[in-house]
Amino acid sequence: MTSYVESNARERMQHLLDANSFEEFLPPSRRIVSPHLEQLDAPVSFDDGVVIGRGRLQGKKVFVAAQEGGFMGGAVGEVHGAKLVGLLKRAIKEEAEAVLLLLETGGVRLHEANAGLIAVSEVMRAVLDVRAAGIPVISLVGGSNGCFGGMGIVARCTNAVVMSEEGRLAMSGPEVIETANGVEEFDSRDRALVWRTTGGKHRYLIGDCQAIVADDLSRFRDAAVQQIAQWQRNGTQLTLEALEREHEMLSHRLDAFGNVVDPMDIWTSLGIEAPGAVPLLDPDAFVDRVGEHRIVRTGE
Repeated sequence: MTSYVESNARERMQHLLDANSFEEFLPPSRRIVSPHLEQLDAPVSFDDGVVIGRGRLQGKKVFVAAQEGGFMGGAVGEVHGAKLVGLLKRAIKEEAEAVLLLLETGGVRLHEANAGLIAVSEVMRAVLDVRAAGIPVISLVGGSNGCFGGMGIVARCTNAVVMSEEGRLAMSGPEVIETANGVEEFDSRDRALVWRTTGGKHRYLIGDCQAIVADDLSRFRDAAVQQIAQWQRNGTQLTLEALEREHEMLSHRLDAFGNVVDPMDIWTSLGIEAPGAVPLLDPDAFVDRVGEHRIVRTGE
């Protein structure tokens, strides 16, 4: 077993892809760094915090990006975002069989706020272009920094999200919510509350995550293979009909749970037996326990 959360970006690539199949684009030897950080005398990274390239997954040609949570929390700046967009465009040009996005980020870098925001919007457009080309895009979320901010939206633009219990996914991070609305609204120090709200189990139950696995890179690999095969069978494009069904699901979710204070109350409303035990279950036992009670996203 190799822990996803304890591995860095390149280690995750190594264990997810077929042995010796990964070819990195713009590696550190190219010294592609953010000009904005240099101007601010801030530390830089020679890959700007994201590893991109192509490889094989069970023989299939896949394009892969992995954000490095150890550099500025995986935050997105201009160069970081441009590397992601370039990878996605190249996946279309070279007719990849799938794209994997290993997302670990707190969102946009404050040092590059406007440039980072623009970059994230370009990544969203590129993800949808890849889907329109018939190529499934799968997000993997299991790093200690979670997936927040604009990249949280990017994750939900992909065909499917695979998470571990340790992973977290949301638009605004706990500290941001607390700063904006006060500790009474959300106590970022309450780790149990944070994981109940943004963690993989809750995201799986409400339809934001299509598969939840143990913190093991081999389990992430297996889940990615399954999701790619499923979306290749079902079709990858986001059609108007699918989008309308997605909006209908979200409207229903808001009507049903918009006034709920704690996620555990949502689990109760969904009919989960003994919801208080959910945080203690391992992923396999959790999936067995929740059965058909979860909300299912369009395309699953």
